[in-house]
Amino acid sequence: MTGKAKPKKHTAKEIAAKIDAATTNRGGGKAGQADRLGQDKGGHAKLACPLCRTPAPDIKSMQIHYEARHPKLPFEPEKLLNLHSSAPAAAAAAAAAAAAAEATTSKPKPGVRGSLKK
Repeated sequence: MTGKAKPKKHTAKEIAAKIDAATTNRGGGKAGQADRLGQDKGGHAKLACPLCRTPAPDIKSMQIHYEARHPKLPFEPEKLLNLHSSAPAAAAAAAAAAAAAEATTSKPKPGVRGSLKK
């Protein structure tokens, strides 16, 4: 038979560590995912690849991405998209609006299975 179990007492250091772990944003969950992807300003991802839109936190990481994913193309840091500035977002929105305007002026897309009926 075993003896009586003594209850363990928590130290101040352990309690402080638990409070810190509970209140500090460690980057998990939906909020952490949005933060990592850089969807809002201030996210971890500062740069995006102009070819595949892969986010990266700094130029060194983006250079590694280029060497791995786009080995035949030269790495040009000036062409990277800066996710923290509002200028590329405005330019992208203008390009999307121009593409939408062009799509409305072209001939109508066919309906079900290539039919041109309306």
